Amino acid sequence: MSKTAIVIGATGLVGSEVLDLLLEDDRYSKVKVFHRRSTGIKHPKLEEHVIDFGNIAEWKQLVTGDELYSALGTTIKKAGSQEQQYTIDYTYQFEAAKAAAENGVNKYSLVSSAGADHQSRVFYSRLKGELDHDVEDLSFEVITIMRPSILAGERNESRPGESIGMFFMKFVTKIPGLKKYRPIPGRTVAQGMINSLHKCPPGYHIFELDEIFYL
Repeated sequence: MSKTAIVIGATGLVGSEVLDLLLEDDRYSKVKVFHRRSTGIKHPKLEEHVIDFGNIAEWKQLVTGDELYSALGTTIKKAGSQEQQYTIDYTYQFEAAKAAAENGVNKYSLVSSAGADHQSRVFYSRLKGELDHDVEDLSFEVITIMRPSILAGERNESRPGESIGMFFMKFVTKIPGLKKYRPIPGRTVAQGMINSLHKCPPGYHIFELDEIFYL
């Protein structure tokens, strides 16, 4: 049975890899993407929606299919403030997930972050943790949450802080106990998201870094 997948954030590192893998996968006959700018990709399976995420009424009825992959995100530097980063990373993704659940989408996979905790005093960890926590109440049959560390791969945007982190992590991860913070390729996370929705039984599942490598 061919399926329809939905991707939120298909121009980012993980989202672009998810899109590429889904377009190559014969199990899917259609891949619908919702984002702020065009991917520039032409493919017979691709249905592209360039939208204003802030105008929910404009697009929520279009979020239909079998599986939703959510990989939208930004940095506080690019967003300009904590409030705007929260809007992009939490509000837009939660509203997309809520719309999908209300429209009958059965399965949902989300890219979160290592250390995500809705009770954390650290803004970014709390932001990611709140989304992880709140989507659990939505009516998906299967929910999988990926919590990678630093992502490795080619981005469409420059993130100097992440590049510096990658450099130091090459040495830090050689220290016993810190291997769990090693970088992970964006494509590995993307493949893990897809595999998890095919492998996991009904329920809510969180995958930490080491577990993502084996999905």
